[in-house]
Amino acid sequence: MPELPEVETVRRGLLPVMEGRTILQAQVNRPDLRWPLPERMAERLTGQRVLALRRRSKYLLADLSGGETLLVHLGMSGRMLVSGAMLGAFHHDHPAPQKHDHVVLDMEGGARVTFNDARRFGAMDLMPSESAESHPLLAVLGPEPLGNGFDEAYLVAALKGRRTPIKAALLDQHLVAGLGNIYVCETLFRAGLSPRLLAGDLGPAQAAVLVPIIREVLAEAIEAGGSSLRDYRQADGELGYFQHSFRVYDREGQACITPGCGGTIQRIVQSGRSSFYCPQCQP
Repeated sequence: MPELPEVETVRRGLLPVMEGRTILQAQVNRPDLRWPLPERMAERLTGQRVLALRRRSKYLLADLSGGETLLVHLGMSGRMLVSGAMLGAFHHDHPAPQKHDHVVLDMEGGARVTFNDARRFGAMDLMPSESAESHPLLAVLGPEPLGNGFDEAYLVAALKGRRTPIKAALLDQHLVAGLGNIYVCETLFRAGLSPRLLAGDLGPAQAAVLVPIIREVLAEAIEAGGSSLRDYRQADGELGYFQHSFRVYDREGQACITPGCGGTIQRIVQSGRSSFYCPQCQP
């Protein structure tokens, strides 16, 4: 499942061809993805100007001139691919239509944005822009980890009294929006915190270390274009490459990279998710 860095990378790739431009023609090729698509979706999108292209947690949000906002969730295999435009140093011609091209947006300026989703775990919705933040998928989200609302004081207060492991707590989207398994594993390693540490036992000094490391890991991943493990692609079709910088994630049985450590990366299962850590560096 794409996490915050992957979705932010896609957003930045779509900005040049979507923000400030009109959707000349929208084509919707099926009635549903994970859930039913909005009624008259093609009609409601066609002719709309994209005023802003935002990200909230793992969702893309396109604010439209007609007063509605398009919400997009990539799911497990969803891709927003651009053709017919210059992205970086390359021009991408329109490819032949593919079986899983479910929504196609022909944009002002000649670009085409195609939502392709083989497994159909993605989602799209349209909602009034003025009440977008109250959408059921958005209203329950905690603060953005890269935003001003997420700091040491907030984290300590939010975790107070929690008897769940810190790993599980940081994956709770009600507590902080957008963090996923990969980046929480990497963050806890850099912070020297065990994934088994009870969330309520995190002290102010540990939080003061953890918060900037969360931001550091996310910023590095965004700069690397995200992590490509299975289906994820950037908007130009290229792979992200932060997976080449993993220090613990998916490295079970390998030597810890910390100089002089001598430990071996281990994997445990917490709440159904794999946690990778070094028992020496994260006691």
